[in-house]
Amino acid sequence: MASTVTTEPSKDSPVSSRPGYGQLLRTRGAWTFLLPGFAARQPFAMLTISIVLLVQHTTGSYGAAGAAAAVTGVSMALFAPYSGRLADRYGQRAVLIPGVLIHTLSGLTLTALALTDAPLWALFAAAVPTGASVPQVGPMVRARWGVKLQGSPLMTTAAAFESVTDELTFVVGPLLATALCTAVDPAAGLVTEAALTLLGGLLFAAQKSSQPSVTVAGHARVEHASALRVPGVRVLIVTFLGIGSVFGGMQVSLAAFTESIGEPGLNGVLYGTFAAGNMLSGIACGAIAWKVAPQRRLVLGYAALALAASGLWAAHSVLLLAGLGLVVGMCIAPALITGYTLVESLVPAGARTEAFTWLTGAVALGQAAAVTIAGQLEDRFWGGAGFLVPMGGTLLALATLVALRSRLVVRPRVRTVARGVGHRVPVAVD
Repeated sequence: MASTVTTEPSKDSPVSSRPGYGQLLRTRGAWTFLLPGFAARQPFAMLTISIVLLVQHTTGSYGAAGAAAAVTGVSMALFAPYSGRLADRYGQRAVLIPGVLIHTLSGLTLTALALTDAPLWALFAAAVPTGASVPQVGPMVRARWGVKLQGSPLMTTAAAFESVTDELTFVVGPLLATALCTAVDPAAGLVTEAALTLLGGLLFAAQKSSQPSVTVAGHARVEHASALRVPGVRVLIVTFLGIGSVFGGMQVSLAAFTESIGEPGLNGVLYGTFAAGNMLSGIACGAIAWKVAPQRRLVLGYAALALAASGLWAAHSVLLLAGLGLVVGMCIAPALITGYTLVESLVPAGARTEAFTWLTGAVALGQAAAVTIAGQLEDRFWGGAGFLVPMGGTLLALATLVALRSRLVVRPRVRTVARGVGHRVPVAVD
């Protein structure tokens, strides 16, 4: 005979029939990781644009700049899930401290090589550890929310809050990096990114009380399977690849556009407008008590994103690009928030940091591919050709999402223990 063990809501979780940011932020112990987490994730928003602006300045090629940034993004995408799995098993602090030290050293090495006109292969060699060691602070914060809000209806609000926080960094980060690179020195953006990573990462790592229990994550040695084995996670990875193509395509194409009109300083403003749209819609998503199933919300929101991204290539003025970029940004947040919310239901607690890093890595990989392709298009074809990348990436991802949306259906998660004579066999059912 089988016994069923169900998950009870955490005593730290405020329970409410409606989501609310006020209730969320009153969760006991939340601020101990929120403030350091914000400081630690800010540099990530500066990394790609800082590399693009520095390498383009030293080489004169957007293709070379995009390729260097792409190597960083691919490295991050490949190593992020492994970092997440290690954090699930051994604790976030054990992964963060060596990670931020390696990232700081690698970023400064990449800066020095670019300034000394090193060959492109040397930049790639430094870009690999720079990307591989990017601290996965966003997924780690989301995992901490999962512990605090287990079983609470505020999980969707928490996912929205994290999306808003991410996008706030992408409003501030590109503006700061662009200002530093154009007004101070082409290397100032990357140097600042490395310094902030070191400071913010160590502050976040010091918050030991709120990190998920290593004992819980340690169950992975007995019954934990990789998050990648969950079919819904694989569908979400493709979906987030498309989102990454929007980020990467717009970063390169906006930089090329503003350079072509003789106003490079507008790059940060235009990209900040895009990120602001994302942030504003994220705030709205977290304040709504949704009655539509998350799978359907994801499909509808992604269709709107693909439609908006398909018009970017036809915009040839600053005002039009700003307006359309705002709309594209407003369409991204619902897709991101819904995807992260689905992870909470699809994936067991012991594998969630890994699952979140797969999605974060997918965005980085999509961004890396988009940066590379958009850079080549801008170098070889007409100005604005790079905007074709967000259109193509989102349309392909939308087709995959529509075809495989049934894999996102959430099954009730229970743990069934089969009892027999003289043995016990645990079976995890998702």
